[in-house]
Amino acid sequence: MIREKTRIGNHVAIGTATVIEGNTCIGNNVNLQSMVYIPTDTVIGNHVFIGPNTVLTNDRYPPTRIGGLEGPRIRNGAAIGANATLLPGICIGEGALVAAGAIVTRDVPAHMLVIGAPA
Repeated sequence: MIREKTRIGNHVAIGTATVIEGNTCIGNNVNLQSMVYIPTDTVIGNHVFIGPNTVLTNDRYPPTRIGGLEGPRIRNGAAIGANATLLPGICIGEGALVAAGAIVTRDVPAHMLVIGAPA
C-alpha cells in the first residue's frame, strides 16, 4: 500500500505487503523487501536496501503524539537488515549498515555497522 503525498524515485523495487504511509520521500535505486513498514515523514536516499519485515517508526510517545511525528532519515547507500526496527527521528548515515534484528535507538554515523538491541 502506498499512501498519498509519497514521492518515489526511479528503479525502486517494492516488495509484497509493504506499507508506505503518506508524506514520504524515497530516492532512486531503492530496494524495499516484503513486509517493510515506512511511516509518515520518512526520507530514504538513493541506493538504499531495506530487508524484509523492517519497521521504521515515527511516534516516540504513542498514542499521545507528544513531540509530534518524525520519521527516520536513511542516507544514500545505507543497508538495513531483515527484522530491524528504527526508532523515530534517527538518521542512518551514508553507506551505514544495520544488522538483521537490530533495534536502532540513536543516529548511526556514515559507513558504520550497528548490531544488537539496542544497536
